[in-house]
Amino acid sequence: MNSMMTPTSAVCLTTVLMLTGCSGGTEPEETDPTAVSEPTTSPPPSQSAPPPENNTRDAAPAATVPVESPDPPDPPESNTAAAPLETDTSDALVGDVVVMETSLGNMTIKLFPDEAPISVENFLRYANDGFFEDTVFHRVIETFMIQGGGLTADLSPKRGRDPIKNEATNGLSNEHYTVAMARTNVVDSATSQFFINTSNNARSLDHQGPDNYGYAVFGRVTEGTDVVDKIATVPTQRQGPHQDVPVEPVVITSVTIKN
Repeated sequence: MNSMMTPTSAVCLTTVLMLTGCSGGTEPEETDPTAVSEPTTSPPPSQSAPPPENNTRDAAPAATVPVESPDPPDPPESNTAAAPLETDTSDALVGDVVVMETSLGNMTIKLFPDEAPISVENFLRYANDGFFEDTVFHRVIETFMIQGGGLTADLSPKRGRDPIKNEATNGLSNEHYTVAMARTNVVDSATSQFFINTSNNARSLDHQGPDNYGYAVFGRVTEGTDVVDKIATVPTQRQGPHQDVPVEPVVITSVTIKN
C-alpha cells in the first residue's frame, strides 16, 4: 500500500483537525478572559449594633446596639408624643438619692444633679407626684437594659409631663447599673420612662455626635444591684405589639426621695 499522502488527502485531514481539535480530546469549556473572580473570604463577624428601640411610644434607648450581638436589640424608646420642652426648674425639688421599691425587691439610686440637672429634676417631679407607683418594667433584655416608668401592668401608657432636653452630652456614660432617660428617635423627647443598663452600653448608647446623639445618664444604682440582676433574668414574652415583656409583671410600687 502506498503510504504517501496525496494533496487531496492532506486537505481532508487538515479540515478534520480544524473541526475536531488537534488534541483529540473533548472540546474545552469556553471561558471569559475578562472575568474577574470574586474573593472567597467570608465577611467579618457582625459588630455590635445600635441599642434597644422601644415598641411603645415612650420607651428607653432607640439607640445603637447595646451589646455585641449579631442581631442586637433596639435602643430604649419612649412612647410619649413630643411636646414643648420642659426647662422650667423653678420650685426645684431637692434630693440626690431615691429608693425604688419593686415587686422583686428594692434598689437605691444615686442621682447626678450637677451633671444632669434637667433629667434629675424631671425624675424627682415624677417621683414626688407618685407617678411611678404601679408602673412596670415593661421591657427587659438581660444583656442590655431593663426599661420602665411609663406603662401599667396591662401595658396601658400613662400620660407624662412635657418632654425634656436631652443631656447626653453631660459626660456620663451608659455603664453597667447606670440609669438613663428613654426616648423616641427624636433627640429631645424623653418624658417619664427610664432604663437601667444591665451591661456596659457606652459604645452604643453614649453621645457620639449629632447623628447619634445618645441617651442621657442621670443616676446609678448603688444598692440593690442584685435586684436589677433578678429583674433582668425574668422570663419574657411578646404581648401584642410589645416585645420582651415580663411574663409576670415587675411592678414599681414606689419611688421615695431621700434628702
